[in-house]
Amino acid sequence: MRLQVPRTAVVAVTAAAALLVAGQAASAMPAGGPGGHGGHGGNSKSDKGDKGEKSGKPFLGPLHTVSTVASTVPRNKDVNPYGTFVIDKSEGRLHQGNVLVSNFNNRKNLQGTGTTLVQVSPKGKASLFAKINPRRLPGACPGGVGLTTALSVLPGGWVVVGSLPTADGTSATAKAGCLIVLDNRGKVRETFSGKGINGPWDMTATSRGNRSDLFVTNVLNGTVAGGGAVVNQGTVLRISLKLRGDKPPVRVATTTIGSGFAQKTDPAALVIGPTGVGLRGRTLYVADTVENRITAIPNALDRRTSAGTGKVVTTDDNLNGPLGLAIAPNGNILTVNSGDGNIVETTPRGAQVAVRTLDSSGTPPGAGALFGLAVATCPDRVYFVDDASNTLNVLTRP
Repeated sequence: MRLQVPRTAVVAVTAAAALLVAGQAASAMPAGGPGGHGGHGGNSKSDKGDKGEKSGKPFLGPLHTVSTVASTVPRNKDVNPYGTFVIDKSEGRLHQGNVLVSNFNNRKNLQGTGTTLVQVSPKGKASLFAKINPRRLPGACPGGVGLTTALSVLPGGWVVVGSLPTADGTSATAKAGCLIVLDNRGKVRETFSGKGINGPWDMTATSRGNRSDLFVTNVLNGTVAGGGAVVNQGTVLRISLKLRGDKPPVRVATTTIGSGFAQKTDPAALVIGPTGVGLRGRTLYVADTVENRITAIPNALDRRTSAGTGKVVTTDDNLNGPLGLAIAPNGNILTVNSGDGNIVETTPRGAQVAVRTLDSSGTPPGAGALFGLAVATCPDRVYFVDDASNTLNVLTRP
């Protein structure tokens, strides 16, 4: 994605150090007032309790240092890293503590054509986890492969990644895509398509027993036909899966739990719509990018009807086109901006309590650089991908 400012040139890997030097300070900014205008009260997108605030101290408070971990460009030269997921258990070729990253663009920098998943260790060793061949998928995926921010790892090491494919990198050729399921060795085993899946853009997941629930945002409902106009048809699906050990999961139910989100095509960004999602207890938080706000869908685990766009948590102030979203260990909501290079921390009651600048390259500074993020603890840190440098980076204590 390239929001507001097109970054058409593929940035060389050697330039990453110039953009984000290991150990540089992340500049702090004052946080906005409670709730902004109209605000009110998985992975590190974790499942936390709903009641009250977990902590009066911002999670980002002591985190001030930005470092480059590694390039996310594999041998086939895919670029534009999107999905970011911290692996919590070693399974097959997945290693605990490593970060899995999906690429959205191919070597020609065409959006919706990236086919690779890269695994990066905290010490900076990067390796190819999977290269998906669009011609050899075991099931339907309308349009092919263009890996999005929708990325989760389920028990047993089952990797689920979204695909919003294009034929030539433009929104005019964007197709519905699918969710692609890989085993813990990086082999594609099945796809989920249809039944509401239409441009899967981001995702979080929760698992208990032999069941996993995927919460997936979709951004192609009427957007291509809209030709750049805002279309209020974006959705959030809960897709329930039955886990079967070494056999691929089975899709058992699909429920639309959110609808009416603003979305539109964009020549620089391909498409803009509801993006990051994070589950806290039974509430699902959604980064409503076009409307510049965060909303909350209650009873996300078991509701049978749509909550519409949900309840507004916060809007404007330090938000500037929120994209990736994760839940911090203290229960607060972390989002990264598309319009600048900032990460914002918001309480479930709508107070924006901390801001850090993660990327200040380009004009305007940081615009179009950030997307996926994931939280790790012991020690506390935030991993994030940077599309300006095609790298995985980390925000830590000094």
